[in-house]
Amino acid sequence: MGQVLFIVWRESVEALLVVGILNAWMNQNAAGRAGKPYLWGGVALGLALAVALAVALFAAGSLMAGAQDYFQLGMVFVAAALIVQMVLWMREHGRTLKQELESGLSEKARSDNWWGVTVLAALAIAREGSECVVFLYGMLAEANGVELAKMAGAGAVGLLLAFFTFYLLQLGGKVLSWRLFFRVTEIMLLLLGASLFLSGVEKLISLDILPALVDPLWDSSALLDDMSPFGGVVASLTGYRSHPALTSLIGYALFWAAIWALFQWRNRRQAISA
Repeated sequence: MGQVLFIVWRESVEALLVVGILNAWMNQNAAGRAGKPYLWGGVALGLALAVALAVALFAAGSLMAGAQDYFQLGMVFVAAALIVQMVLWMREHGRTLKQELESGLSEKARSDNWWGVTVLAALAIAREGSECVVFLYGMLAEANGVELAKMAGAGAVGLLLAFFTFYLLQLGGKVLSWRLFFRVTEIMLLLLGASLFLSGVEKLISLDILPALVDPLWDSSALLDDMSPFGGVVASLTGYRSHPALTSLIGYALFWAAIWALFQWRNRRQAISA
């Protein structure tokens, strides 16, 4: 349930950030108030698009009954890649996002054409909602009635925490700053991405596509058992395993090596452009 709560919380805060910037600008500028219906229409459209994607994914999974394991495996790796892409995108655009959005709104107010706001809000909500669906698809597809109820509860708690976090962030850094929020959640997202990637590697081992090599490589269950309630949360959010296979450990190391290489490439690109 820890993955569900964290993903819903983090994605909801990011969606609230975009919608909050748009709404605040419209409240502070008389010319912008005419765009309010377009903004909230875009929010509703984005939610509808996210729901449509969820329905399409589950329909595709059902149609691929004979290859459902491979479909879910693909979704796990897609989710891990999306997490990395999200972190890199926020690193590149986070500092200038508010300025870019407000500049675009000023242009829409001058031309009295607010349909762009509808599209922007819809894309922001649909993007975060669809990422939630992709991240959690594997868990949702395998969950029974009781587990689905628990996941729905965790999602509701994550959404409430998102609104509370957004409120704290709106206090102007008195309690929690945007910079600190994005730095901490960036680390948590990368750990979650590593966990998802590791679960994909373990799925490949279970399907006999990859050999386990040495299984288990060690037993650290005396320190922290990943089958215990607390250990299970740590395992789902970080990729910790108390009985890892050598192949799993190699896959985990390769993930972090790829992250290091991506960040080095990004830093070099920024240095060249500067």
